[in-house]
Amino acid sequence: MTETTTFSRVAVTDAAASLLRDLTAQHGPLMFHQSGGCCDGSAPMCYPVGMFLIGPSDVHLGALQVGLDDPIDVHISEAQFEYWKYTHITIDVVPGRGAGFSVEGPTGNRFIIRSRMLDDAELEAFGLR
Repeated sequence: MTETTTFSRVAVTDAAASLLRDLTAQHGPLMFHQSGGCCDGSAPMCYPVGMFLIGPSDVHLGALQVGLDDPIDVHISEAQFEYWKYTHITIDVVPGRGAGFSVEGPTGNRFIIRSRMLDDAELEAFGLR
């Protein structure tokens, strides 16, 4: 029997997953978009599905499994992806003021990105080597 390894460009911490479950109960299905802008645009923005339109140049990084029926898709602008294509990102949450249009804003928490460089196996799997 051959073992298959699945690689992902995105992950979520337990704390962020817990907040996402609460926010999904309140707002319905959610999605993330990471742009390359300044201010709020540099934070991962969490929206109810359908409130932010993904464009043809946005890149789907993956989906977060947080214990819901549907995974939470994560997208990034194409320009930002060019800078981050060698990076694995983890969405986390910390106390603080959330981004203006992101659904966590009123909770007293904000989503952040933690990152690391892709390892050799991930680089190979994503065709970057």
